[in-house]
Amino acid sequence: MPTTDRAARRRGIDALLRHSPLQPVFRARAARRLAVLAYHGIDDPVAFRAQMERLARTAHPVGPEQVADAAERRRPLPPRSVLVTFDDGDHTVLTRALPILARLRIPAAAYVITDLVDTDRPYWWTEAAHLVRHGGRTPALHGLGPAAAVHRLKTLPDAQRLLSLAELRATARRQAPGQRQLSAPEIRTLLDGGLTIGNHTASHPCLDRCDDDPLDAQLVDAHDRLTGWLGHPPTTFAYPNGNHDPRAETVLRTLGYRTAFLFDHRHADLVPTHRLRISRLRVNSHTGPDRFDTILSGLHPAVHRLRGGR
Repeated sequence: MPTTDRAARRRGIDALLRHSPLQPVFRARAARRLAVLAYHGIDDPVAFRAQMERLARTAHPVGPEQVADAAERRRPLPPRSVLVTFDDGDHTVLTRALPILARLRIPAAAYVITDLVDTDRPYWWTEAAHLVRHGGRTPALHGLGPAAAVHRLKTLPDAQRLLSLAELRATARRQAPGQRQLSAPEIRTLLDGGLTIGNHTASHPCLDRCDDDPLDAQLVDAHDRLTGWLGHPPTTFAYPNGNHDPRAETVLRTLGYRTAFLFDHRHADLVPTHRLRISRLRVNSHTGPDRFDTILSGLHPAVHRLRGGR
């Protein structure tokens, strides 16, 4: 099916869901739940502004500190509470998201991959897809296209992932282009603009695929660097790829983290039961208004799970 046809089909399904008789039922239930929205980069600032304006009108935006307080004091957040988060520290959070959030006075959290700060290195998954597309080869990815190769890399033991990336670099016809990353002063700009800066590990491995020592280093090294840049230790964390690991949770507790977030496309409780395992909803800046509405209500996540989605 051509891309345009698939997009039109998705829009039609989103419209049907939004006007489903189940939608009011889910919306009423969602008012008693916490919606943590998980963005990455902002590729459509116009649509993102419309999404944030809707939240400002209809929801109760909260920050990660309010979520932590609710969990620790066992006092529920207000109805229709929404927390906006951004994974990976994409540069567009500074250039596109921050002005909109500041104007609307919506708190948010940005989770930073510290090894990429002050560099022009691409995300490893972007690099891997590019290398496969340009002839990169490694036995672990034999016969796979770019998207499937990235998915496979996320399932490998992390030492094997790193080896496979090295083999892709050595065999590809063309290396991946650079990517604008945040600088340390720009992280301070985000902080001064009202965003909470959180830990997203040093290099974004899937933590459940890491051995003990590398896992500890990913968390502690990122924590120490962020402490130096921010002038205070970070207290909020997002698991790369949403992959929770109990070893990581133990390290986070030792370091004093108050909240940590998954990527499981679910609502959370207004009093989070497990403050280091808080659910988030997947959303993009280009998510259309129909799907955005059903994500907030919980109907889209419910359908996603029924279809076997992770």
